[in-house]
Amino acid sequence: MKLRKLINPLHFHAFLLIVLATVPSLSAETWSPSGPVTLEIGAGVGGETDAIGRVFASTLKKQTGWEVIAQNKPGGAGIAMLSAMKNKRPDGTTLGLAINMPVLVNLVLRGDKLPFNLDHFDYLGTLASAGLAIVARSDAPFNNIEELVAYSKKHGSVTIATDSKPQELIMKGIAKQSGAKFKILSTKSSGEQLQFLLGDKAMVGLPSGKHIPYLATNQLKMLASANSKRHSYALETETLIEQGFNLFVDPFFYFVAPKGLDPIVEKTIVAAIDMAVQSTEVKDIVKNVLSSEAENLGAKETRSMLDNGFSGVKVLFN
Repeated sequence: MKLRKLINPLHFHAFLLIVLATVPSLSAETWSPSGPVTLEIGAGVGGETDAIGRVFASTLKKQTGWEVIAQNKPGGAGIAMLSAMKNKRPDGTTLGLAINMPVLVNLVLRGDKLPFNLDHFDYLGTLASAGLAIVARSDAPFNNIEELVAYSKKHGSVTIATDSKPQELIMKGIAKQSGAKFKILSTKSSGEQLQFLLGDKAMVGLPSGKHIPYLATNQLKMLASANSKRHSYALETETLIEQGFNLFVDPFFYFVAPKGLDPIVEKTIVAAIDMAVQSTEVKDIVKNVLSSEAENLGAKETRSMLDNGFSGVKVLFN
């Protein structure tokens, strides 16, 4: 006997609606973009952020079947990209890749002059973190920060090579807390820092990753981790915090979208980002470029990372 005959005809349609309501709807749980998804990279062509961002975009395209376009948006180390993104439609077709430290420094220093703050975006996850080390040539007459400070006081100053404002602030923070005297030399990259160190133009540097092979060959030694945690390749080396200085920077590559994503759109993109970050292609490029591991904190923890980082950067300016 047919189902319709078992049920009063007047109640059949109501019964059908109840049955359908208990069946999960795929359309209510997933989302697909109606057009291309643009990944805006807050850096110029050819750098570390560009290299990682383009491999990520290619992987996201391959895994999801979406048309994903990587587009460079240089200017202010991500400030230009975020300033424009704030005003774009939150429809899931515009994503951004930025580095937290330059953004946080600008928010602390001149937040009242920027067209955005941390509340103007939805946060979707992270791609990787960068390890920041304080290193010296192996023949340097100091092996930790306490000895570096003592040497600087005895000899007048120590020349430090840096390539970013947070690195400079770390060393100025050490000097302020200890009375050490440092001469800061600005370089363009970690690679140039190493040239300064090995070429005897600087005694100390704060490179990110590229110094690791030189530790293995005993050309350089590590004085401290400038991150909040010790580095996996040098677990015996203490952080600045452990050495008595309440200073750290934790550079993270993170993903954003204009504020106001539909929850289903956000859920879909967050899951797609996580899958791409876990891919072999992305893990390999992060390892090769940053000498670190691909790492996704997830949407909620990404926002927490930025909030905590904002507080940490404030300490650097005190």
